[in-house]
Amino acid sequence: MANFFHTVLYLPIFNLLVFLYDFLPGADVGFAIIALTVLIKLILWPFMTTSLRSQKALQELQPKIDALKAQHGENKETLAKAMMELYQKEKVNPLSSCLPIIIQLPILIALYRVLLGGFAPETLGQLYSFVHNPGTINTLFLGTIDLSHKSTYLAILAGYFQFMQTRMMITRRPPKQVAGKKGAMDETMLASMNKSMLMFMPVMTVLIGVGLPGGLTLYWVTVNIVSILQQQFVFSKIRHPKTAA
Repeated sequence: MANFFHTVLYLPIFNLLVFLYDFLPGADVGFAIIALTVLIKLILWPFMTTSLRSQKALQELQPKIDALKAQHGENKETLAKAMMELYQKEKVNPLSSCLPIIIQLPILIALYRVLLGGFAPETLGQLYSFVHNPGTINTLFLGTIDLSHKSTYLAILAGYFQFMQTRMMITRRPPKQVAGKKGAMDETMLASMNKSMLMFMPVMTVLIGVGLPGGLTLYWVTVNIVSILQQQFVFSKIRHPKTAA
């Protein structure tokens, strides 16, 4: 299994990164990492778009789900059946938001391994015959940030863009202020969890990022920026669908 992962995922991504380093002007591995990350995100774009639309649809269904909870109370079997009927009626698959993440996870792990492994001469010996071996790779990004070492600055940037991305995904609908209603308590709890997640994810991103090589943190920054742009694009399409002429 390890050999399969190395051959099918690690080596192609590693070779593509070095190819981009050779191809792009400036001999800056930072730009190669950015270009590779954007390319991978574009390949995964259809899957992530499906995931985002599913998440948005589930958010829009939340009032109806709350109504079913209030109607069926503690009868979990009846509630589950009613929710499945609601999903079928609205043509929403709650699992479709998870599948794209599962699909892209092996690719992201491979990219992580590539960046973590570095570019020592023995590592460059794994290049395909048609990919030029540069001998050495300049790890300075913009001539100032050494991507082979930890970078607090990039970690903070990653945390900031993680905050922006998480904030876009959070449902902003305020909880119902109806005393004694289970749905109101559920929504209050959901709002509290959303607020905690909004702060928890960026803080964890910074704490993890400061312990990683700068190349990995730059990848994280790029992923978050592209994800923000994708979310903005997908959500704007949902809010403003094309109307027939």
